[in-house]
Amino acid sequence: MKTLLSAFFFFILLANSRGQSSNFVKDNYTKWDRQITMRDGVKLYTVIYIPKDNSQKYPILMERTPYSAGPYGETNYTTNGPGPSQLLSEEKYIFVTQDVRGRYMSEGKFEEMTPHQFSKKTPKDTDESTDTYDTVEWLLKNIPQHNGRVGITGISYPGFYASASLPDAHPAIKAVSPQAPVTDEFVGDDARHNGAFFLMDNFSFLSYFDAQPSQPVANYSPLFSAKIKDAYDFFLKLGALKNANSAAYFNNKGRIWNEYLQHETYDEYWKSRNIRTALKNVKPATLVVGGWFDAEDLFGALRTYEAIEKQTPSNKNQLVMGPWTHGAWSRPDWSSFGNLNFGSNTAKYFQEELELKFFNFYLKDKGQWNAAEATVFDTGTNEWKTFETWPPKNREAKELHFQANGKLTWEEVANAEGFDEYISDPRRPVPYTDGVFARRNNQYMIEDQRFAARRPDVLTYETEPLAADVTLAGPLTAHFFASTTGTDADFIVKLIDVLPDDTPAPSPNPKNITLAGYQQLVRAEVLRGKFRNSFEKPEAFVPNQITDVKVRMPDVLHTFKKGHKIMVQIQSSWFPLVDRNPQKFMNISEADEKDFQKSTIRIYHAPKNDSHLHVSAIKP
Repeated sequence: MKTLLSAFFFFILLANSRGQSSNFVKDNYTKWDRQITMRDGVKLYTVIYIPKDNSQKYPILMERTPYSAGPYGETNYTTNGPGPSQLLSEEKYIFVTQDVRGRYMSEGKFEEMTPHQFSKKTPKDTDESTDTYDTVEWLLKNIPQHNGRVGITGISYPGFYASASLPDAHPAIKAVSPQAPVTDEFVGDDARHNGAFFLMDNFSFLSYFDAQPSQPVANYSPLFSAKIKDAYDFFLKLGALKNANSAAYFNNKGRIWNEYLQHETYDEYWKSRNIRTALKNVKPATLVVGGWFDAEDLFGALRTYEAIEKQTPSNKNQLVMGPWTHGAWSRPDWSSFGNLNFGSNTAKYFQEELELKFFNFYLKDKGQWNAAEATVFDTGTNEWKTFETWPPKNREAKELHFQANGKLTWEEVANAEGFDEYISDPRRPVPYTDGVFARRNNQYMIEDQRFAARRPDVLTYETEPLAADVTLAGPLTAHFFASTTGTDADFIVKLIDVLPDDTPAPSPNPKNITLAGYQQLVRAEVLRGKFRNSFEKPEAFVPNQITDVKVRMPDVLHTFKKGHKIMVQIQSSWFPLVDRNPQKFMNISEADEKDFQKSTIRIYHAPKNDSHLHVSAIKP
């Protein structure tokens, strides 16, 4: 959701770009624009495409969105779609897109990640579940030639609305596919990760998304336009986080921006917006979809699936994780990404073998639905794998231990008290990517980490070349012992696949990339250190005191091949992806430039302070 402006609309447009003729939609569908009244009287603008072929009845496939259901007007047809894929558009459904409350042409007040109301005090109390219910009820009563079944889908923020349709779902809703769903913005999606504020993305996204007119409008004007050529340089010169509210930028007009900064702990604001707690007694079949290279909502897909499994174990709940960036499974082709070649069109596979068959089976009684509980892409072998559970059952817990001289071993080595240290300087933060970029470099999630390894403020640990393939599947947790001369610190942990020195360069190779010794990022995550024990109650570090720290990272499915090395890097800044920590225990949104201070950080690796990475390896 909180993605970069250009990248977001790029994917939204591509989601419907399937090479159909320019007249396909007009020739095959009749368009209705309707304002549907909710139980509290608020009218939501809804665009409906009904197949002209009335020889059969059709199910309804709906998306609810804060990003505009347009084009508006019954004579203005979309030139793409109208479904989420060419296959579904040609298959023929009744397609419905709705502007959610307070967005674009819908009435009402928009609330960021509208909290779910578990107990409705009056018949007119609303949330996204009730708005979905009321919309479905109207559609069933007013649209001709439907078959009485409804499906819900959506990517990113629309993925949240798909998840939000599941609690107390209308009986007609039979199939729901939350795709890259925004799920818990403080713990792992968009706004913050483990409490650390994702500066660059939120600054760009909220510059337009946070412009909220007082009445329905077809188009929004951004709050401001920042001319950024080098994001690292721009945000470093911007200085303290509160400077984003200067007259040139948010100027205290960004309601959501201010809410994000005012709520620096996991308080009721964030907890009420965590949709996971509402995913109980789920009745529709669910297909949760995510991408291993999704810079926005990797957390959301994994944790939405997990929440349904734990709270509604009887639900027909399935997971798909592919080698995709945010929404890339909806593109016409996704056969490669950066230096990675997947050997097949993974987007086509998803659309043909999973998404189409899922909705056809549950909404049309058409074909078979034999997909596994989890269909997951191994990013080390470029192969689809299927599992009876996720994480897989046939895995064993293992530990990779940080050792002296940058070594990483499967066994703890008994040696004298030891540590490695670096100086973290907020005025010279470690960049998240190598190079100059105006906006987020989307390839940072697979990028060569040698640029970071060369810095003195990044610690690196690596194994010897592997004697056999090692497949890691499931959760990762870095558990280490650290000390700092400050009272707060960020910790970024990276899992890296180090390619052998004889690895050939890719072909073709327009950027003259060398893959010999390439340190390919597999997974990374940040923890704002004051939240190491509790997101609700932050704790200062005691200077120079050894402290137990755990960083939970998103899951992986990655095979480190024979001859490769496994590497772990630790650092304390990831700029400007994440805002700078002044390394002083305080509300960072209130920090002045004078509050930012250098800290000496130590990571210990002696037996009694055994720092390591918990992994799950599939048994050979």
